Amino acid sequence: MTEPSGETAPEAPEDVAHEDGAPSAGPEEETTGSEEATGPEGDASGPEEETAGGEDGKAAGEAAPELSEAQAELAAQRELRARIEARKAEKSGPVAGGTKLSGTAADLLAAVRAVEGGSASGSAFFEAAPEPPAAPGPREAVRPPAPAVPVPVPAVAPAPVVAPAPTAGALAGVREVLARGGAPEALASRTAAALGERAAEALTEDPWRLLAVSGVRPEQADGFARALLGGACGPDDPRRTVALTVWLLDRAALQGHTALTADEVRAGLAGHGVPDPEQAVETAVSEGAVLLFQEEDVPEEDPEDREEDPDGSGEETGGGAGDDGPSEPPLLGLDRYALAEESLAEGLARLVRTVTPEEWDGGELERAVGGHGLVLHTGGEAARAEPSALAAAARERGLRTLVTVHAPERLDAAERAAGTAVPLAALLSGTAGPGRDEEGALALDLLVVLDAPQLDVETGALLVEALPDGCRLVLSGDPDVLGAAGPGAVFADALAARVCPRVASRRPDPGPLGELVSGIGIGELNQVEAPGKEVVIVPVRDAGEAVHRTVQLVADSVPRAFGLSPEDTRVITVGHGGSAGTRALNAALKQRLNPGPGRFGGYDPGDRVAYAPVPGRTVAGTVLGADAEGLRLRTADGEVVVAKERVESALRHGWALTAHQAAGDRWPAVVAVLPGDAAGGLSRPWVYTAFGRAERHLSVVHGVDQALPRAVAEVLAPARTTRLRPLLTGLLAVPDEE
Repeated sequence: MTEPSGETAPEAPEDVAHEDGAPSAGPEEETTGSEEATGPEGDASGPEEETAGGEDGKAAGEAAPELSEAQAELAAQRELRARIEARKAEKSGPVAGGTKLSGTAADLLAAVRAVEGGSASGSAFFEAAPEPPAAPGPREAVRPPAPAVPVPVPAVAPAPVVAPAPTAGALAGVREVLARGGAPEALASRTAAALGERAAEALTEDPWRLLAVSGVRPEQADGFARALLGGACGPDDPRRTVALTVWLLDRAALQGHTALTADEVRAGLAGHGVPDPEQAVETAVSEGAVLLFQEEDVPEEDPEDREEDPDGSGEETGGGAGDDGPSEPPLLGLDRYALAEESLAEGLARLVRTVTPEEWDGGELERAVGGHGLVLHTGGEAARAEPSALAAAARERGLRTLVTVHAPERLDAAERAAGTAVPLAALLSGTAGPGRDEEGALALDLLVVLDAPQLDVETGALLVEALPDGCRLVLSGDPDVLGAAGPGAVFADALAARVCPRVASRRPDPGPLGELVSGIGIGELNQVEAPGKEVVIVPVRDAGEAVHRTVQLVADSVPRAFGLSPEDTRVITVGHGGSAGTRALNAALKQRLNPGPGRFGGYDPGDRVAYAPVPGRTVAGTVLGADAEGLRLRTADGEVVVAKERVESALRHGWALTAHQAAGDRWPAVVAVLPGDAAGGLSRPWVYTAFGRAERHLSVVHGVDQALPRAVAEVLAPARTTRLRPLLTGLLAVPDEE
């Protein structure tokens, strides 16, 4: 097969293969993909994070997390969540989730919930470090409760809210302690932001609290502690072991896990030289730094909830998890994700129990939604028409109905103008969608969530908590794509729990691209006929040639063959680092497509950028210019200003993205770049996601040879350790429904 330009692509050299034994798909149909990381964090939790396949070949999440915005999100939602919890308490009594914990863990959980409800104050122990004070993302801009009648709000991006900066006194104290410990002064602002006004005192008492600062590794914290404490510290110091336990769970969250088995944590501690990992875990649990969950630790349902029979099956919906099969090993987790998962499970159970079943005419999806409060819908790109049709039919029934999507670019212009479809981030922030009633609930009868696999557990919890009793919820998406950038596997866990109807679309994606991607979904890299050059393979020998050919495709070949501008083409590669990662590709593409000196923090007007307003969310934009407030971008949500101090941490050039950044969006043309060093990161979900972003044309810059078909056939995404599935099963055990 040839490039769109008509030039004959050089043949793939024989010495490109990294793995042997898998049958070749053939040069004409050989498609490529690579799992850019075993976890999502490098792509979407902030531009400075690395993904697997980067220049050092490290696993995903090797760079430190940037979690300040996420923490600010939860803080900004606390008042709203307090109202919702109060409403739930009035109707059902106290929430029983987590009551089977005991000892200090139970005390900590109760204390945390008191903080969340506004009845107590406190600060999280060893909170994950925020980056320098920055503007929270859109979800922080929570509006006061609106009247019960829906009030459309223009979908304009809210102005950034700048977090309070550390005081001069706090910074001076931190600098002095850092200097005594031999740590760089550049950490001062991040340390003060992470540990608060008493950061200097906290570090003096417990030097390992430096691990709460983004970018600090255990060996660096150990050196800092030795400099401050001398012979008074050792590898078994309880302060060290507790900090390391929390750090391991924070790192696991970057891989998508909301918890880890106790054995995994103990192994991680042993790897960092902790002499007695078992005792270290016990200390962390007893001090309330982490929570310990046994198999039976699921929320107990309110007896009143068992009176309902929402699906008309005649069977009770209660029941515990783990009634069949071997017992699960104990899990360790951070209260932040434990609370989110319990809140999400309880919220979904509430929707199931409070809906009034009705008989709706129409197709399978309509009938299922009529009779149930929660319905899961699966399918590929063509299947998106089904939930949209459902929403239109529901409006005809007089229901207050809304469709929300992960990527603003995927919104239909007419639906957005009519206010019937909004971006998820805008819905949560209150800048789009219906108003909220006096209890803080959205004025909705039916919410349809597209791209549901992109829901992380915290976003899912915030969304479900905002839905009123009796509201129907449809989660729709393609289960084969890469999962959420943040921790949790909401859609996959809900599917696995089998507690609600699951409607699988039978609509195939059309054309050669649809045929190719559908085959990848079942583990087959098929040769497809592409008479219109819908799929083109470009073999390359090395990373340098991969960059050269990519620029040629974006700037010349694809525009000439398909009449598309370079703006209509997106490059997808394995990771940010490496000789053909996003950094290298974006530098080459900028030089060709929009050369300039980068006078605004490395950016020029006209540059394509990937903006991370909050961890786990990437927004495509174009630089308009800069002023005293910061860098001005044009995005699908309108004009956005990125504060000067956030430009370096929140922006990357955006001609080339990773697959996690691209998930949920599509472009007329996609160039998937797979240099030879990407072979170790290949997986079926990565290939499926990257190739599925193309609407009309896919070019594959291919340098991994047999590693590609092997990955499609054999390599699945690593499973995420979460608690949502057993929580849902315990609350909503129902007969299996297909």
